[in-house]
This record gives sequence, C-alpha cells and structure tokens, in this order.
Amino acid sequence: MNDVIIIGGGPAGYTAALYSSRAQLDTLVIEKMFSGGQMATTDVMENYPGFEEPIGGSDLALRMEKQARKFGTVVLNDEVLELDLNSNIKKVKTKNNTFESKTIILSMGASPKMLGLPKEEKLRGSGVSYCAVCDGAFFRGKTVAVVGGGDTAAEDALYLARFCPKIYIIHRRDAMRATKLLQNELCCNKKIEFLWDSVVEDIEGQFGVEGLKIKNIKTGEQSSIKVEGLFVAIGLNPNNSLVKDKVELSKDGYVKTDDRMSTSIPGVFAAGDLREKYLRQVITAAADGASAAYTAEQYINENMKNFK
Repeated sequence: MNDVIIIGGGPAGYTAALYSSRAQLDTLVIEKMFSGGQMATTDVMENYPGFEEPIGGSDLALRMEKQARKFGTVVLNDEVLELDLNSNIKKVKTKNNTFESKTIILSMGASPKMLGLPKEEKLRGSGVSYCAVCDGAFFRGKTVAVVGGGDTAAEDALYLARFCPKIYIIHRRDAMRATKLLQNELCCNKKIEFLWDSVVEDIEGQFGVEGLKIKNIKTGEQSSIKVEGLFVAIGLNPNNSLVKDKVELSKDGYVKTDDRMSTSIPGVFAAGDLREKYLRQVITAAADGASAAYTAEQYINENMKNFK
C-alpha cells in the first residue's frame, strides 16, 4: 500500500514526490518514458530560478529525480494502463503490475500539437520550438516564423519581437482568431509580416532550421522564406486518456482542480500542464506539485479510518 502514487515524472510529478517523501509518505512515481516530460526536450533553460548559468531541461529533470529519490521516492519506469478511482483505496494497473494507494496525483502533462512535417521532430530543440517564452531569447537577432492564428500565436509573435528583427506569422486562414487587442498590437508592429491562407509544407535545413517551404492553400502558389527558427503555436493536447471518463474535465480536456489541486474525486489530485490553468511553465508545474503533495498529505491525515 502506497500513500501517494504520482503518474508522470515531469517537474510537477517530481516536486510532488519531493514534498510527499519529505513528509514521510510512501511515494511511488510511475513514468512510462524518461524523466522531465516536455522539459527534457528543451536544450537550454534560462528562466528556472536558482541557476545563474543556463541548464539543460534533461539535466534539471535528472536533478529533480535524484533529489526526490534521496528522500525515499521510488521511481518505476512502466506504463499505466488503467485507473480505478472509485474506492477509498485507489488502484493503478500498469503493464507489469497493479498498485494500491491512498491518494493519486495526476501529472501526465500535455503535448504540443505538431504540424506533422517530416523534419519537425528531428529539429525540435534545434530551431523548432513550441514555447516562445522558453526559447525566444536564444533567437536574438534572427528571423523566425510563428505558425498559428490564436492568442498564443499572437502573444508568441509579440514576445519574439523583443529579440528578433523579423517575424513571419503563417496562418491557414485570412484573419487571426486572436483577441482584437492582440491583433491591433500585431498590426502596429513593423517587425511582423503576415502570410495569410498559408501552410508550412517543409522545413529546410539538416541540422538546424534554415528556411521554410510555404504553400498558399487558396492559390496553390509555393514559395520559400529564410528563417532560423520555427515556433509552432497551434495548441496543446492534454494527456488525459487515463482519466477522460473518470474526473471532471474542461471543455478543452484539461483536468479541473481547485487551488489546492483537488479534482472532482476525493483523494485524486492533478498538477502541472494536465490541469486547467493560466500559465504552463516548468516553474508553475513545480508549484502545482508542491500544492498537490501538501493537500494529499492533509487528505491522508483526515481520512485514516477509511484506509483500514
């Protein structure tokens, strides 16, 4: 019997593990792939507190894991197949075993929607990015492109204008879906050029982004632009397949929680990019993890009689 099972080994999961292990709770982290989640795909991080020099996302992930293990966290590399959350004792079925726990912390994160281009995954972290706030400063003085038409794409372009002399916004429609305020800011910024009714067909460059092949979907006209960075801002997919019909979700599929990270099911908490929230960054995921672990500890203390 575990006190806490944490599903997902990203910054939310390992911060939750650190806090729950230090509280002397039997803590198990189950991660199906590698430590860090999306954070591990970021080559260099400059905006996580405490590091005067930049740190790699995978390096930070390994430090988080090591710190959690130091206080007694058990880490298992396995894939969770099914959850039974209906009883006081929760059950977690993996490929190789079934575990029981008094509480569950969901920290499976979210995955950026991709364009589906042949070189996109290969060049991720080498010119292809899904987070302007995370990576924008590394493109100082370079020409970049942003794909998307919503608030995130608009905000990314405006943020990148702080560092970059030229930003293309590539959108498959003839108008942005972003708020009017953001659209007005975009139109007033001389660094930003719109490529309407257009899609990216290919990324040029073998070891880094050197340009993009563009197609106008109305005219069929093809062209190329020289850029050194591609920022994809077409949304995120919450990794919610385990809990789709089990906990309350937002209309976009994110897990709904209160500010204590409690979900609609007692004893089940959510932290990080998986939950409905305003800002998805490593630092906010870590903060969620701390809150979830603290709330889980309180829940266990208040419900001891239900676990016998």
